This record gives sequence, C-alpha cells and structure tokens, in this order.
Amino acid sequence: MTNAQPKKSDLGVRVASAVVMVTVAGTALWLGSWVWTAFVALVALGVLWEWRGLTIEFHHRTMWNLAGLVYVFVAAGTLWQLRLDDGISLSLSLILVIIATDVGAYFSGRTFGGPKIAPKISPSKTWSGLIGGMLAAGIVLFLTFPRLCYDNCPTDPIIIWTKDWRSIALDFPWSDFVFVFGVGALIAVVAQSGDFFESWMKRQAGVKDSSSLIPGHGGLLDRVDGLLAVLFCIGLFSLLVYLYGIA
Repeated sequence: MTNAQPKKSDLGVRVASAVVMVTVAGTALWLGSWVWTAFVALVALGVLWEWRGLTIEFHHRTMWNLAGLVYVFVAAGTLWQLRLDDGISLSLSLILVIIATDVGAYFSGRTFGGPKIAPKISPSKTWSGLIGGMLAAGIVLFLTFPRLCYDNCPTDPIIIWTKDWRSIALDFPWSDFVFVFGVGALIAVVAQSGDFFESWMKRQAGVKDSSSLIPGHGGLLDRVDGLLAVLFCIGLFSLLVYLYGIA
C-alpha cells in the first residue's frame, strides 16, 4: 500500500508573496505622485478584471459589472485622494487598521472559537473573531491616527511608533479615545462585511479564490476586499459631506 504524501505547506510562498506586496505598495505610497496614481490604477483594473470573472455566470451580469465599476472606482478614487490630500500618515493609518482587523480576527477566532457568523458564506469566521478584529482595529487607529494630536501632531509618520508619540497619545482626553476606538471598531465591521460580500460572490461563482494572480494568496480581490468596502463607505460619506455640507 502506498503511503499518502503529506500536503506540502505553502507558507514560504505566502510569506514571499506578502513581502513583495508590502514592498511594492509601501514604495508606491511613499513616493506618491504618478507612482501612486499608477499603482492605484493598476490594482483597480486588476480587481475589476477579477470581479468580471466572478460574475460571468451571474444573472443580470451587466448590472453586476456596472455595480463593480462604481464600487471599485469610488474605492480607488478615495484611496488615491487620501494620499493626495493628507500625505502618507492617514493612508498608512487606514491600511494598518485593516491589517489589524484581519490579524485580530484570525488570532481571536483561532483562540476562542465559538459560534459562526454566517457559516454558509464563510465557515471559518466567528463572532469572537469579529470582536477581536474590532478591538485590534480600535487600538491601532488610536495609536496611528494623526489628526487627533492637534497642535502636537508629528509630521513624520515614522514617529507614530516612538516613545514621544505614545506619550502624546496617553495625554488624549478619555472622550477622544472612546470616539476613535469606536471609529476603529466600526471600520473593522465594515471591513469584515466586505470580506463576507466577496466570500458570497465566490460561493455564487463556485470558486475558492478570485484568481490565482498572487501565489499563495489568491487574487487581488481576495486581498483588498475589506479595504475596498471601507474606502467605498468613506467615499460615499465624503460625497454626502460635499453635496449637503453635513459633518
């Protein structure tokens, strides 16, 4: 009898791909200008290509593709505008919050387990994972959000990890902490909703990943689903503020 071969781990491939992704995205964010514009445009086109592939068998396919165009265009435009208007700090803060959501949800879900949120859509996601993601997002947003430091705001985004920045953070009023923590938790909920939405699309399409573009990680849409949802909501809110002057 032939012994079954153990499944080869793809951890090395996943790590290498993650390093490349972070390096490319970080470099584009740091350089800004036309490099950032080109990077955002290429990612948006890649996501739209994957969206089209997922919806190829959907009913009302044209409407789905139109919705995808609006969804991705608003999200990509918001990300591009954040870098243009606020420099690196705010964009970096938002990206770190999304990463914190995923990491917090993963480790909290693995540690505590418990009831599933929507097992028919995403069997691995639990309520404990969502809570962990919300807590992590709230903490990271508080520690990295540049606009709350008022007149003492550091101009260099790297300083957010220094002792001086932590001392500034500790001087914030309690009400500010509660507000920013709540915003971070809300961002985590929106990000997880975007994750669920993409999972639902993949189940409807009968596929595991949006594509095989990124070795060990699936497609672009698999990696930015949560960020897309958050950016789309920020873009809509900004549009409402612009049109109706609400704030």
